[in-house]
Amino acid sequence: MGLYEELMAYRDSDIYPMHMPGHKRRDIMGKRNLPFGLDITEIEGFDSLHDAAGTLKDAMQRAAELYHSCETFFLVNGSTSGILASIFAGISKGGKVLAARNSHHSIYNAISLRELDVVYLLPEYDNSFGIAGSISVSSVLEALKKHNDIGLIIITSPTYDGVVSDIRTICAHAHAHRIPVLVDEAHGSHFGFSPEFPESSVKAGADLVVHGLHKTLPCFTQSAILHVNGDLIDPFEIKKMLSVFQSSSPSYLLMAGIDSCIELLINRGEALFNEYIMLINAFNRKMKGLNNLRVFCKGNDDIVYHPAVYHFDPGKIVISCRNTSIEGPYLAACLLERYRIQTEMSASDYVVAMTSIADTREGFLRLGDALLCTDETIRQTNCRKGGPTLPAIPEKCMHIHEAETAKGRFYPIDKSAGKTSAEYVFAYPPGIPLIVPGEIVSEHMIGQITDMAVQSVAIKSTYGKMPKEIKLIG
Repeated sequence: MGLYEELMAYRDSDIYPMHMPGHKRRDIMGKRNLPFGLDITEIEGFDSLHDAAGTLKDAMQRAAELYHSCETFFLVNGSTSGILASIFAGISKGGKVLAARNSHHSIYNAISLRELDVVYLLPEYDNSFGIAGSISVSSVLEALKKHNDIGLIIITSPTYDGVVSDIRTICAHAHAHRIPVLVDEAHGSHFGFSPEFPESSVKAGADLVVHGLHKTLPCFTQSAILHVNGDLIDPFEIKKMLSVFQSSSPSYLLMAGIDSCIELLINRGEALFNEYIMLINAFNRKMKGLNNLRVFCKGNDDIVYHPAVYHFDPGKIVISCRNTSIEGPYLAACLLERYRIQTEMSASDYVVAMTSIADTREGFLRLGDALLCTDETIRQTNCRKGGPTLPAIPEKCMHIHEAETAKGRFYPIDKSAGKTSAEYVFAYPPGIPLIVPGEIVSEHMIGQITDMAVQSVAIKSTYGKMPKEIKLIG
């Protein structure tokens, strides 16, 4: 009996819930579609996430077998909790990490909280679409040669835009130095279930892999899993840190959703992914009719035109309007208002749409038709609007945790050049920092931020005053 079935049986029993949560399995708010009857806490007869010995232990073992990991943990606080636990378990306080510059802000938060020194890996830049490319193996080797005290390597693959790095080769070189590798594969939970998709980082040899199941698989928002492999990471330390960064009252609804998702993949995964690939391929062929818009590695575009990209996720649909008469936010608004399609995000000159095995033929057809119709209404231009390019790694004056606790004050962004930032500045989504605390603000970055704000890209910061003001040290 799976977790979902046990929850159903408990809901239908005559046991009165004299325990948390406060709704007591009753629809007291009149929200008939909210499954209060299945929402419980740790009670007699149900396993405990932080000391699993029964149903949950079995469920996590099924997930480990599916993904071929040594051990897999359920995460109910999202991928972020897995990232935080992995970094705290993977390296001692004050250590040095090698991390991709385009990491999610949760990684930066962990670096700050752990008071780590960070050496950045700058991804290559894809000039055609204006997105971050892969982390090259050569950049990892160069960094390891310069820094012989690296304790952990952190790579995001795939990126928010679906770009994949050569994790297998990176892991091979890291392990030659006995350095563990953490892969933020939050957007790649579906990898490895079809030869049409990139290899899973678990299979590629990564020591720690975080999967945000809800991003690309049929699972509730906030559902994720963490895989542990090899002998460089102590599973006990992972368990200890997960008890710190996860709720002591984990949602059984979320855990039942994770278990149900794993069961679906075990029983119907092959058929679902075969159908999914057929839909992607049909969409790919349809995109050959575009004359102005371009779709990354689909239609008339191909990976051979992207030397900065090692591999990519075919399920991510990245639509470029670079060198056309429209911008990313306009395209996203057009798709929503005219065609009732809500995309995942828009940047200065591209839009990202996300697909999964739960998508329908009608959904793919609607997006394809919408792009073809929109394509007919726009024109090409010679002016390269361009979103943010990837600047050189900025000069660092102090560690992140030092800058975050230093005294500072707010300056107009156009008066900030040459000064040290006391806060993060993000282009959101996807929330990757443009400026990190402790780094010197450059004129080039000021220009980029100003351009993005004009192009309706959301610029956010720790203290919420960007794009007008930034907190600087001194």
